[in-house]
Amino acid sequence: MMHALADEDLIVLRPEGLYCPAGDFHIDPWRPVARAVITHAHADHARRGHAAYLASDAGAAVLRARLGGITLQTLDYGQAISIGGVRVSLHPAGHVLGSAQVRVEHRGRVWVASGDYFCRGSAPGSGTDNDNATCAVFEPVRCDCFITESTFGLPIYRWRPPREVFGEIDRWWAGNAAAGRASLLLAYSFGKAQRLLAGVDSSIGPIVVHGAVDSVNQAYRASGVALPPTLRLEEVRERTLLQRALVIAPPAVQGSAWARKLGECSDAFASGWMQLRGARRRQGLDRGFVLSDHADWPGLQRAIAATGASRVIVTHGYEAVMVRWLQQQGLQAGSFRTQYGNDAEEAAAEAAPEPSGAG
Repeated sequence: MMHALADEDLIVLRPEGLYCPAGDFHIDPWRPVARAVITHAHADHARRGHAAYLASDAGAAVLRARLGGITLQTLDYGQAISIGGVRVSLHPAGHVLGSAQVRVEHRGRVWVASGDYFCRGSAPGSGTDNDNATCAVFEPVRCDCFITESTFGLPIYRWRPPREVFGEIDRWWAGNAAAGRASLLLAYSFGKAQRLLAGVDSSIGPIVVHGAVDSVNQAYRASGVALPPTLRLEEVRERTLLQRALVIAPPAVQGSAWARKLGECSDAFASGWMQLRGARRRQGLDRGFVLSDHADWPGLQRAIAATGASRVIVTHGYEAVMVRWLQQQGLQAGSFRTQYGNDAEEAAAEAAPEPSGAG
């Protein structure tokens, strides 16, 4: 357990977002502010319009690719700086490339704002935290107060080992290729798409990506992340290539003119939401693969316990369920009502039209 908490909170909720009064900075604010510390570049956490940004060095390329010409200062993981007398450092969150937890220390008290994070549960056979080769592994950070997400904060969410899920994807792709039809795999362009690329068996056939995926791939490769060779759809010259291809594209392309250019295809969605019974059927998909970049229920429990925090603040997801469970464990728990976890916002960020003349 860390130090006893003083009356003044290190991080509070303001109309602009999470705010550190002692250091006069915000964390992942949703309204324009003077200084924003960014946990990662997903659209619900990283917005345009701030005067100055601070983020992890590992995530700089993606952040610039998504937000353009911003005033950006970066830190290596574990490197600390002082902002208004507050010691601030960033630590791996295991969610996507560059994702970070923000550690804030002032007058002997330590708070950690986790952003989004991926930490596998501890059930037998559940795998390890090193199941995502495209970003740094989640690092538990000891603190007095932990601000946690709860995107999948229900007991029904328990992820299978990713190697099993990738095996299913590979078999689906190989079966489609043998039948002469494309395999359209829908996934968010930043994070999930790259995790899929790094995890599938690229020897099965060619891999084609949507332009939104390709632009993020370039940032990943520039950051040193190894991904298999890919083609954009407009670069494909032979129809027979598409008949053997795995095509990775954002969910917004489902049923679009872009998707119809693939010809006969089988479609699928890779997401933690595929755990819900009926989710695949409601979206009219052939397949659903349960693969998430967020902690599952046991993972959330494990991550929170590893911090040693006596106080936990739940932000987005199933806040009430998580708060109740935390209180049953004897912890001081509450929630912040934030604007995080907005899938529609991320979908809009990656739904830019293809360049004129794109195939």
